[in-house]
Amino acid sequence: MTELTPAGDAAPVVREKTITWEDPLATAGAGAALSGLEFLRKVAAGEIPPPPIARLMGFGLGEVGEGVAEFVGTPDESVYNPIGMVHGGYVCTMLDSALGCAVHTTLPVGVAYTSIEIKVNYLRPVHANAGELRVLGRVTKPGRRVAFAEGDVRNAQGRVLATAQSSLLIMGPA
Repeated sequence: MTELTPAGDAAPVVREKTITWEDPLATAGAGAALSGLEFLRKVAAGEIPPPPIARLMGFGLGEVGEGVAEFVGTPDESVYNPIGMVHGGYVCTMLDSALGCAVHTTLPVGVAYTSIEIKVNYLRPVHANAGELRVLGRVTKPGRRVAFAEGDVRNAQGRVLATAQSSLLIMGPA
């Protein structure tokens, strides 16, 4: 749909999206006394609110288990890049979340992680009509100082759209 400006030129219709989220420090605090797997299971069950990034980008935690985490999201045109497809950063953010949370499921109470690096291979373009994306992260090597994980993004038809490998720093209790 297009509207005409006073000069008669076609102007795009502005779309709008409202985002709400809970206090991320309260979420982190709720997880401080839980193992990584216990914490993520509570987030997946809706007992602990998700982090703001999940609300902002429209994805959420699906299934979690020891060494695995799945994220699910349906991109819309609000995450498009200037050439008319889903921005690679959206796909990378979902991968970083899934790989990081897969590692998180292996951590005991009081131990945290952060990404050191991530390598993404984009195999197919992603459009808003791709439907639901499923991102599965798997730990390939747990570690005391560094852990390694890999994962992939699949569309509603199960086709692989992107793959990633990551290394994550393991941080002991403060």
